[in-house]
Amino acid sequence: MRLLFLGDVVGRSGRQAVLNGLPKLRDRYKLDFVVVNGENAAGGFGITEAIFEELRGAGADVVTLGNHSFDQKDTLVFIERHDRLLRPINYPAGTPGRGAGLFRAANGADVLVINAMGLVFMPELACPFRAVDHEIEACGLKRGADAILVDFHAEATSEKQAFGYFLDGRASCVVGTHTHAPTSDERILPRGTAYISDAGMCGDYESVLGMDREEPLNRFLTKIPRGRFEPANGPATLSGLAIDIDDATGLARHTAALRLGGVLTPTEPLFWVE
Repeated sequence: MRLLFLGDVVGRSGRQAVLNGLPKLRDRYKLDFVVVNGENAAGGFGITEAIFEELRGAGADVVTLGNHSFDQKDTLVFIERHDRLLRPINYPAGTPGRGAGLFRAANGADVLVINAMGLVFMPELACPFRAVDHEIEACGLKRGADAILVDFHAEATSEKQAFGYFLDGRASCVVGTHTHAPTSDERILPRGTAYISDAGMCGDYESVLGMDREEPLNRFLTKIPRGRFEPANGPATLSGLAIDIDDATGLARHTAALRLGGVLTPTEPLFWVE
């Protein structure tokens, strides 16, 4: 099974890169399932229903969110209409939307996708370890799901690494999001779970975490806001993680970073290139 995860989509530049690039990636790599983190897709803060539908139309099977899930207030309403739009599972009971879902892949496999948010340097939520553990106990690997993908939206690398080992052998992959800076530690953990601390962003890297450089620099230098943070609109890099999953076990056989376009050194999953 061929699975692709694309990291945080930031602003118009990131959206256009995904809308233009994802259909080609699905065709080139014969992808079975694609997850995209879209929590910064609307001007860098949240997501709109129209943008969610655009990402779905481009080939995203599921769109995940994070700490900016409800920055666009309409999301509180429209998220209830879309089971393929996931917010963190450890939000309080009664929060609109859902944090996990079981979805059918192009190859007929059932894929459990879970979105969770970390606690270190992040808003106070329920324990993500216990919340995800409960979900996987209810629908485990090869006991309800053929593959399990977890988007762990967190700030601290230590928390992400601990989370990866917590789920090693019980999930197909654990993909870190939120920092907008791709890490180079993609690997398969000892018990077979593909892991990366942060997939990076789909956006303009000639920026400060996807934002136009002027206002962040001003605030560091003067401590006085002069305006809003606005997404940078230069050429975007697509950043993500590719995972080849063993159909028999649901665990990872190969994994590799994907970075295309923009200014980062390009990488691609050569194990898929024929």
